[in-house]
Amino acid sequence: MTGHDADLIVIGAGPAGASAALAAVKAGLKVVLIDEAHAAGGQIYRAPSSALAAGCRSAGRDGAEGDRLRASLADAEVRFVRNTRVWSVSERFRVDAAGPDGACCFRAPRLVAASGAYERVVPFPGWTLPGVMGLAAATILLKSEAMLPGRNVVVAGAGPLLAAVASKVAQAGGAVAAVVDVAPRREWLAMVPGLASRVDLLREGAGWVLNLARRGVPYYAASAIQKVERSGSAFVVTIGRVTAEGARIGGEPAAVIEGVDAVLVGNGLVPGGEITKLCGAEHFYDRLAGGWVPVLDACGRTSISGLYATGDGAAIRGAAPALVSGALAGLAAARDSGRIDNEVFERLSQPLKNDARRLAPFARAVASMMALRPAQVADIAPDTIVCRCEDVTRAEIETALDDGAVDVNQVKHFTRCGMGPCQGRMCGDVVGELVARRVGSREAAGVWTPRAPLRPVALGELVGSYTYDDIPIPRPAPL
Repeated sequence: MTGHDADLIVIGAGPAGASAALAAVKAGLKVVLIDEAHAAGGQIYRAPSSALAAGCRSAGRDGAEGDRLRASLADAEVRFVRNTRVWSVSERFRVDAAGPDGACCFRAPRLVAASGAYERVVPFPGWTLPGVMGLAAATILLKSEAMLPGRNVVVAGAGPLLAAVASKVAQAGGAVAAVVDVAPRREWLAMVPGLASRVDLLREGAGWVLNLARRGVPYYAASAIQKVERSGSAFVVTIGRVTAEGARIGGEPAAVIEGVDAVLVGNGLVPGGEITKLCGAEHFYDRLAGGWVPVLDACGRTSISGLYATGDGAAIRGAAPALVSGALAGLAAARDSGRIDNEVFERLSQPLKNDARRLAPFARAVASMMALRPAQVADIAPDTIVCRCEDVTRAEIETALDDGAVDVNQVKHFTRCGMGPCQGRMCGDVVGELVARRVGSREAAGVWTPRAPLRPVALGELVGSYTYDDIPIPRPAPL
């Protein structure tokens, strides 16, 4: 293939990616926007999967914002390639993907990585049982399918998603047996000055908490799930007290809750930086940004010319900062391509930079609540599965370190940890923390070596409708 399909490829149609595409096309670039979903919006602004789900859902703020974003894309001259999974990025910048019609490929001189984040779960006994799911999975069911994740649930982990998900379950008609928050109450109080910079969101969060309080939902602060056990068709959830750092406090459990049919758990978010890593951009470890993040300038430029990163895939900051950072990346791509001059770029980007500064205190406060707590990782029991794809336990990881592994890639080599279908997305942050405890730092522990495919791709997806009848058969050679 020769030539380019566009001036700019944007991977990911969440708030950041959609905003980048809109800003770039408005500045005169030809843009291809690629996403796995059937509609733009990402996790936070996820669209209903059907008319039935749309009729059942309560739109709220996120639904309304998502509808506005999708309407803006529909009115713009953006080529939106939906239901398409990107599995490789190479050769400045060739993007290989699998879509409804099989394999497809796009090229452009510039690329914006807006791949979003994925959820972190600090393992505990029973976390791999069917019916124990992430807060993100529960949100997909509620937003996209208008479906309850369970009729009687425990919601546990860290950060504001706890109250958000629990409140949405209650509003949809489910029962919330408990909310279990690793943060002590004083930690939330310390975050109030930062949270107060977004009065609208602080008010919305207070509404979630009041809704749960009115329903008499038990709230366990400075606590975490110790174990989940199956009892017939239901779960028994044991909750224990923890320190502010996440370390387990001995003694009797804080509570033992029976009759639960789903456990929803999430310990914050991890930036999905596979694309920037695969392209060789420079990264650094920032616990408050969610983990390993690319080195960026104020407009999302990475250390690789023509490559930009934005949204939660570049640092965990939330939806509003993602919209701003996406627009800045789109403008930077237009400026770097010569489509707009520096004067126009400065005029258009300055208000966005001001917005970024205004939104920063709230974003930092929320990110700090969702940051990984090392002491919680240190308390993972030896026989607990850490890598659920390959059934690798904490004890097996420690044995690999005893046998001489000095970074996460050697642990992978010794144990197969991180080699399953998720390619280490579910376990990578926790494995990195376990290795760092032995080698001194997350920097020394390193990161998984980036490789294609970025996502699992079935051979049938790449073949598409190609059959044996399509194979050209040469004429037999003359005798």
